[in-house]
This record gives sequence, structure tokens and C-alpha cells, in this order.
Amino acid sequence: MKFNIYSLTAVFGLMLLIDSCSKDATSYQDYLGNKEKVYPGFPNAMGAAPGNYRVKLSWTPSPDPTVEKYRIFWNNGADSLEIAAPQVSSGKVEVVITNLVEYSYSFTVYSYDQKGNRSVPVNLNNIKVYGDSYKASLTNRFLNTTTPYVLEGNDLTLNFMEPDTINTETQVFYTQVNGTEKMLKLLPEQESIKLEGYKTGTTVRYQSSYIPVRGAIDSFHPTDFSVLANIKAPLNKALFREVKLSNDVGTYTGETSVSQLWNGNTAPTDYPSIFHSNTMNLPHYITIDLGQTYTGLSDFEIMGRSSGYHNPIEFEIWGIDDLAAAPLVLPYTGSGKNWTLLKRVVRTGDGIAPYRVELDPTNANIRYIRLKIIKVASNSSNTSNFSEITFWRQ
Repeated sequence: MKFNIYSLTAVFGLMLLIDSCSKDATSYQDYLGNKEKVYPGFPNAMGAAPGNYRVKLSWTPSPDPTVEKYRIFWNNGADSLEIAAPQVSSGKVEVVITNLVEYSYSFTVYSYDQKGNRSVPVNLNNIKVYGDSYKASLTNRFLNTTTPYVLEGNDLTLNFMEPDTINTETQVFYTQVNGTEKMLKLLPEQESIKLEGYKTGTTVRYQSSYIPVRGAIDSFHPTDFSVLANIKAPLNKALFREVKLSNDVGTYTGETSVSQLWNGNTAPTDYPSIFHSNTMNLPHYITIDLGQTYTGLSDFEIMGRSSGYHNPIEFEIWGIDDLAAAPLVLPYTGSGKNWTLLKRVVRTGDGIAPYRVELDPTNANIRYIRLKIIKVASNSSNTSNFSEITFWRQ
């Protein structure tokens, strides 16, 4: 019988291959100590929520019943934390790692079974931890630049700009009329907040809170409060009324009455939208009923006639609560019974531009104002005119 040399060669090669594979398998078993490599089930749906020098890691536990514990590594394996696996596989595993620095971390999580077998690694990379550097970048919400607040009676309304970062709330502290401190919370979607029963003359403090990202476990706020002090509100001119006392100056025409001084002008105006006296020797006296009694009048502003005629540049502001308690002695000198001098004003120039002054401090109750016009820019001895007055209170 004749053999094919090629067939013998193929058979011999196959035998060598089988023998080689058998030795490799044996060597692999020797390397593993004749044991099969086991990988426990690994955690799923890994997540991270940053905080203040800490971070919360969470995951869905493996359904593998042999998993006994989990171990978390960070700082290139130099630090680790071990936690027991939950008894029930449903829900989430959550662990908070503290005492971190403000930095971006990478975390590796393994699961382990009772025999010490370890799962394949699950990584969480570039997890930002926040701290004082982030906190230093924060500012409290800004008040509206046009109308930061409105004071009506004992209700103070603060108007805020829209927050520009992930704002969670702003806490506002103020003193009530009865002397107790109250705290209110302004939410991000709110642009104003009313402080009911605010005690005038006291400070208001507020501080905003932020989170760096959605889902963060800690909120952050600027180190300092923003403080509103010396809060002043313009008096309601709708309450103002003319009062004609003995020796008060008259008006040039019916159009130029004293009531023109609170018609809402926001810039100097000209005739006839002004107060214009009749011809009467200076000093001129003008009396105004503010409409209610105030304690703590703080500021006064006068605006002259735009064309620059006869604007007051030297005058006095007097106040009293009850006219019946202060009969005037003619000629009136400004020092009548029970009247309080609120301010003596001397300004230079033509007297056109708005001119605001702080009134002298007083605890006096004031309802009626008497202006004593001593000198005008034109040096006229018998005529005065101007376009608007405004009072503020604390």
C-alpha cells in the first residue's frame, strides 16, 4: 500500500498542535493555581454629586448575590474606602467621601465576593469637588439699580435683579417695628420681597445661596452679607397740600401756585410749570402740609426754574407737627414757638440743577413745612421761583 507523503505530514502536524495546546492550558491553570478566575458582578449606573470639600458617589448594586462589599479608590489608589453591600439589591448604594481638597478627582469602584474575588473596575472621572475658591467667586444678588427699594408706611419692598448663576435662595434679615428680627427667603424666580412691619432707620442684611451644579449636595454663599443701611424713601407727594399762613408769599398767577412744587417734575422746568411768587419783598415764606406726620425726615431736594430766573440759593427749612400749637408772631422770623429748624441751605451758581441735602438730625414729629427763602440767584429783592421739591424719610 502506498502512503501519500503529504497526508502523513498533515497528521503529524495536527498531533503536535494538540499536544502544544494541552501544555498551554496546563500552564494557564498553573498560573491561576489550578483555579478558575471569578469576576463578581460590578456596580451599575454610577453617579457623583459634588459638595463642599466632599462628594457623594452612588450606584445601582450588582444583582450578583455573592457580592459582599464595595471598595472605592482615589488619588491613584493611595486612598480608599470600603462599604458593605446592601442586603437587598434594589435601590441605590450611596456613600459620601469627606475631607477632600478643591480639585477634580477620578474614582474607581470594585465589588468583592466572600472569597475575595474582585470585579472589573468601574471608573468615574473628572469629578469636581468645590470649596473656598468657588465660594470666593460668589456675590449676593444685586438690587435693581433703577428702583432698589420702595418704602411705603412700614412696609419695605426690595427689588432684585435676576440671579446670574444657579441661585437657590436669598435670606433677608430685618428688624420689625416691635424690635424683633425676622428672616424671609427670596426664591430665584422672585424679583421682589416685601418686608412687612419694617422698623425705619434700621439696617437690612441679605445673603444669597448657590449650588455649583445641579444635584450638588451642598449649597454655598458669599462670606459676607450685603447690608442696606440709611434706607430712605421719598414722601408721597400725592398727600401734599397748600397751606396759607399769615405772611406767606402769594403767587404770580393761578397757574404758578405752590402745588406746582410737587407736580412730578424730574428735571428743571420753565413757566408755567413752576412755582412763581408775586412781587413781595424777601424773605418769602411758603407753607406745605405733608399730609401726615413723619418722624425721621432725612433729605430735601430742590430743583430750580430751567431758564435760571430767581432760583433760591439761600433758604431755611422749618417743620412742626401741629400748627395750632405754634401761633406765628409777625413778622415771622423763623424762630416761632415749637418750630424746628431742619436745615439752613446756602448753594452757589444759578440754582437750576437739582440740589439735595441731608436734613439736620431730629426726633421731632413733622407734618407741616415752612420754607423761608432768603436769597435768589438773580439777586432780586422781591421775586422767587422754582420747579420741584422732594422730601425723604428714613
